[in-house]
Amino acid sequence: MHKIISLEKAKNELSKAEKVGQFFMPAAFINDTEEEIRQLEDLIKNHGVGGLCFFHSRASAATNFEGKKEIVRNENSFDTLKKLVQRYQSVSKHPLFIAIDAEWGLAMRIENTPQYPYAITLGAIQDNTGLIYQVGKNIAKDCKKAGIHWNLSPVVDINNNPNNPVIGYRSFGDDKKKVAQKALAYVKGTESEGVLTSIKHFPGHGDTDVDSHLGIPVINKTKEELLNNELYPFQELINEGVDAVMVGHLSVPALAAGKSTPSSISKEIIKDLLRNKMGFTGVVISDALNMHAVSNNFPVKGELEWLAFDAGNDILCFAEHTEDAIDMILQKATNEQIEESFERVWRLKQKAIAKETTEPDKELVYDTHLNRELAEQSITLYKGSENEITRFGKSDYCTLTFKRYNELRHKDDIISSLAISRNQIKNEENILLLLTPPQIKPNNNFGFLPEEIQFINEVLSTKNVVLYHFGNPYALKLFCIENTKATVIVYQNFKEFQDVATAHFQGKIKSVGKLPVKFKI
Repeated sequence: MHKIISLEKAKNELSKAEKVGQFFMPAAFINDTEEEIRQLEDLIKNHGVGGLCFFHSRASAATNFEGKKEIVRNENSFDTLKKLVQRYQSVSKHPLFIAIDAEWGLAMRIENTPQYPYAITLGAIQDNTGLIYQVGKNIAKDCKKAGIHWNLSPVVDINNNPNNPVIGYRSFGDDKKKVAQKALAYVKGTESEGVLTSIKHFPGHGDTDVDSHLGIPVINKTKEELLNNELYPFQELINEGVDAVMVGHLSVPALAAGKSTPSSISKEIIKDLLRNKMGFTGVVISDALNMHAVSNNFPVKGELEWLAFDAGNDILCFAEHTEDAIDMILQKATNEQIEESFERVWRLKQKAIAKETTEPDKELVYDTHLNRELAEQSITLYKGSENEITRFGKSDYCTLTFKRYNELRHKDDIISSLAISRNQIKNEENILLLLTPPQIKPNNNFGFLPEEIQFINEVLSTKNVVLYHFGNPYALKLFCIENTKATVIVYQNFKEFQDVATAHFQGKIKSVGKLPVKFKI
C-alpha cells in the first residue's frame, strides 16, 4: 500500500475530480466474481474513489433486503478478504479507506472469524465496562489483520421500541446513560488499536417499527423529547471526540423544520443540528445509499449522492452511481464545500493510515476466556428464583433441547421432528427447556414456524418448565413464559454461554445480568 501524503500536499496535487472521488465509498463484496472484481478495480483506477466498504456477497442482507437470494457459504472468506484488500489497494493512486460493519466482530460479515456477543448482551452486563472495552479492542485487532481501518460501529441507538425490526439486539439497551457509557467503552477499546469507529444511526433509529432497508421510518417525537433521549448518546460521544457519525435514513420532522425529508439528505439535521448545535467537527458518513428508504425515490443516477453530499455528508457509503455522482457534485458543489469535506476526509484518512495497520501474518483472536466472562456477567434470571431452579434440578426432570439443525429445512421434516418430541415427553412432568431461536432477526417470528410456536407453548402450558433461552430475548414475546417456573436469558448460543448456563443451572454461579430493556416480555 502506498504511503499517504500530507494534507497540504494533497490539497495542491489532487485535482478537483480526484478530491470529489475521495468522498465515495462503494461496496466491495468478498465473494464477487473475477469480472465484478475487475469492474471495481476500474472504478478505483479511473475515478479515484476514497474507500471501500466490504460486505459478504451480493446475496447478503446488505443488498438482498428481501432475502430472495440464497447466501452461499465460503469457508475461506477471510483469506479472500485479505487478498482483495491488497489487490484493491495496489490499483489505487492513494491509499483506500477500508471499512466494514463489525459490530460483534468480523463474524458479522465473514465466516470462520471470531464472534463476540451482540450489543443487547453487553447491555445486560452491570457496571463492568472494562469487558466491553476489551471487546472493542479484540475486534479492532482482527480488523487490522484484514487491512481494515474503520469499523462502522457501535450502534448508539436507544432500544425503546420492542417492535423495531432492525435495531433491537444491536443496541445496548433503552437507558440513554448506559447506552452512552457502553458505547464509549467500545469506542475507546477500538481506538486503542488505532482503528476508527463511527457511531450510528444519527439522529436515532431506536424508536422505529420500519426497517430503513425497506422503507422510510417516521419518528414523530417532539424536538425536546429527542434532545433529552435519542440524541443524548450522540452528544456524549461527540463530546469525547468520536471520529465519525453515520447518519441514518429516518424521517424526523421535529428536527427538519417540519419536513419529512430523510435525515441522510437533510441540511437541517446534518448541518444545523449535528454540526452547528451539537458541535460535531469530524467526518459525517451516510448510511448505505442503496437502502430503499432513499434509493427508490431518486431514479436519476447521481442525484441521491449529490443531495446527500449537499446536505453535509462527507463520505457516501454504498454509493451505487459513483461516476454520475462525481460529475453531478463537480457541476453543483461550491469549491468551499468540496475543500471542507476533503480536508475532513483526508485528516481522518491520515489518522487511520499514518502507520501500517495490516498484520497479515498474525492469527485472529479467538478469546474464549473473554466470551466466558461476558457470559457470566450477562446471564439474566428474568423470572423465578435460583432456589426454585435448584429445587427443580433435584427433581426427576427431562431435558428438551429445541434447536433447529440445518438439515431440518423442509417444513414436513420439522413437523415430523415435533411429533417425535411430543411423543418423547408426553409422560414427563418436569421439563428443562433449552430454547434457541432459528434466527436472531425478528422477521418471520425469528424463523419459528407456527407449528413450532404452538408446540413450545403447549409444553409451557402443560408441564413444569425451567426455560433457558439462547438468543434474542425479544423472541420470548412469542411464548407464554408466564407459565414457566423460571426463565433464564442467556442471549447467545456460543459454547461459552452454553457452559455458563449449565453452571448456573447446577448452582455453581449466580445470575448477575439484567435485561437492558424495560418492555414486558
